Amino acid sequence: MTDFKLEGVSPAIVTPFDKHENFDESKFRQLVDWLVDQGINGIVPCGTTGEFSLMSQAERAKVIEVCVDQVNGRVPVIAGTGDTATKLVIDATKHALDVGADAAIVVNPYYMKPKGAKGIYDHYVNVTSAVDIPFVLYNIPVATNQYIPWPVVEDLVEECSTIKAMKDSSGDLKYLMSVLEKVGDKIDVVVGWDEVVLAALSAGCKGMILASANVVAPYWIDLYKKFKAGKLDEARLVQRRLQKFTRHIVATGALGPKVCLNYMGLDVGTTRRPIVMGDVVSWELQEEFRIELEKLDLVKKKPVKYSLPSGDVTEQFYKVDVTPDVIKDFGLLTGEALVDPDSNEVAHIDLLIGTKDGPVGYAYADALAKPSKDREALQVILEPNLAVKPPTIMVPTVPVKGMRDASLVYGPAQEAVAKAVVQSIEDGILPETDELVMIANVFVHPSASRRQRVYINNFKAMRHAIRKAMERRPSIEELKDNLRNARHPFRESQ
Repeated sequence: MTDFKLEGVSPAIVTPFDKHENFDESKFRQLVDWLVDQGINGIVPCGTTGEFSLMSQAERAKVIEVCVDQVNGRVPVIAGTGDTATKLVIDATKHALDVGADAAIVVNPYYMKPKGAKGIYDHYVNVTSAVDIPFVLYNIPVATNQYIPWPVVEDLVEECSTIKAMKDSSGDLKYLMSVLEKVGDKIDVVVGWDEVVLAALSAGCKGMILASANVVAPYWIDLYKKFKAGKLDEARLVQRRLQKFTRHIVATGALGPKVCLNYMGLDVGTTRRPIVMGDVVSWELQEEFRIELEKLDLVKKKPVKYSLPSGDVTEQFYKVDVTPDVIKDFGLLTGEALVDPDSNEVAHIDLLIGTKDGPVGYAYADALAKPSKDREALQVILEPNLAVKPPTIMVPTVPVKGMRDASLVYGPAQEAVAKAVVQSIEDGILPETDELVMIANVFVHPSASRRQRVYINNFKAMRHAIRKAMERRPSIEELKDNLRNARHPFRESQ
């Protein structure tokens, strides 16, 4: 057995699938090379992010075999061989050893799982004694609904010489501290919860195995190097810059990293059912991922031309594969977005964009000239006497009853719409012009009470709606791809 060490940054690599949900070997090989070229310290195929639980044993074996072959010794391969039964884990781990994996990472049993510590201990003792390969214990209670108790970890490390490391994906720093106290000087403990990486390293972890390292490995490598060099303040800045992104990644399993990689031009397909877009990742969260990638400079700006009545205007925009090269035909564009649907501060915006002399322009003028009772249109302004460009009005979709409702609708919601217009101009997705007008139909829940959350949600919704309108999204292709799992956001689940 080699002297295996687990440290640094290792992505739990996603498994690319084609449109028929079959393993796409060529794209997987390309992704492996791309990640290794970024300077990662190891790679983990068939982990949670690799959707191992949605694959057959034969498929997992193939993925591990291809990974080992493509890595070709450049970094350690830590093969995910966990399963529901001890015998299945032994068989999978023997195969991983045979094809050249450097170590096996094994999650505690799930579904028909042991009742307590005795069964977990027995499982790992039998697995680790059956195969002569370095083992990594894998604690992920969010997926198994059960911790590996730290006393069990302590006993296993003492009695099983092949256990060389542990990955903790609990996000529970109290638990992690107990593990480090008992075995941190005997095995390599790494963190698997993206939101607490720096805290875990400071506590004594040797590195990280992360879903987000599929996407932002250079940032984690930078943080790790800064930490090792004692530049803690600089490392904190990296963690904080990534925090919103990692919060979304942790909440979205394998689908979040795939959404991001696809936006970055690395086609990895989608997840296997039952994990679908519009559920684990909402359409608006998909756009939030895109915005975070823009902030991290992982989606590059490219020129986009706007064909306005007075002539063409070219802007630099964070263009992805769904963005047209030329945005034209401004007779009637529509965009729709929903944010935070489970709270009273839910924001839902239906947006119309068009030329002044077209149907949207006529509706714009009519709404201002003939205000509706309890749903009066309001000119969107940045400050007194300074209207946004393109000229925009907002119309409440729910009747405004009394001063309380009015203060929320015409206060933070209006401010949010104005800010979203300005931000969209700065982003390059919206030209600053008087030739276009916009009508935003804004939903503010009658029981909303948190003004800051009303502002944030409406800002996000308006920003997403503008992007969707300007890019004509969802496209016909997107609608076809997601036909089976599409439903209106306010419709009850069937």
